[in-house]
Amino acid sequence: MKRTLVIGSRNAHKVAEIRQILQDLPFAVVSVADFPDVPDVVEDGETFEANAVKKARETAAAVQQLTLADDSGLEVAALDGAPGVYSARYGGEPRSDARNNEKLMAELAGVPQEQRTARFRCVMALVDPMGAEVVVEGTCSGRIALEPAGQHGFGYDPLFVVDGYDQTMAQLGAAVKNRISHRARALQELKNVLNKMAQSS
Repeated sequence: MKRTLVIGSRNAHKVAEIRQILQDLPFAVVSVADFPDVPDVVEDGETFEANAVKKARETAAAVQQLTLADDSGLEVAALDGAPGVYSARYGGEPRSDARNNEKLMAELAGVPQEQRTARFRCVMALVDPMGAEVVVEGTCSGRIALEPAGQHGFGYDPLFVVDGYDQTMAQLGAAVKNRISHRARALQELKNVLNKMAQSS
């Protein structure tokens, strides 16, 4: 029987992406959304790692299952690393990808292409309810486009042109994104750990 791995996120796009990348592992990947009694974790950390670890710990304790949680965001050099840990709520509440993207474009108005360098960062925490923890990080470098393009992906994907490509993350499609994204790179780091767990259980 497959061991259950709970993703500490109610973001359906993110869960689908993680499930796709981990599909070759012997785990039944489910979302914390499948546990309606589990309350949302307040993300009040000042770093990606603090938020990822907090989400994984609290969710693992609540569901009593191996839990994977991440905190990720966009860091733009010209904005001194903003939006950073505030990426999901950059445009204010209620949270909206469109509003976040509009604010980012406004903040970068007049900034020339060569100064629009950025990177996506993802920190993932894997926590067992018994207390074992593993933390990994993945990054993906690129630049912010002058205008949005592409229908795939979510978040800042329509604005992020990956280094080595002339298309945004939202134009590249899931197959490419799931190979090169910050989340994919962090998950590749975790695959060895998850494989060992599967073999020992």
